[in-house]
Amino acid sequence: MTPEGYHRVRGHIRRNPTRRSAKKMSPWLIAGIAAVVVLWGQFFGFEAAAPAQPATPGVTATPSAGR
Repeated sequence: MTPEGYHRVRGHIRRNPTRRSAKKMSPWLIAGIAAVVVLWGQFFGFEAAAPAQPATPGVTATPSAGR
């Protein structure tokens, strides 16, 4: 007799398969993704990924010549 949640396969008792609703990310995978982001920023810069804003020339007032 096999316990509840288990089944017998070729003389061995094995656990019943369960559905995995969401796969867990391992800490090494998270660390690897973080390292890729940091290295991307070091080599290419985060400015290259963002669209460049055109520089608008500022209007400056010049002082009068002492009249």
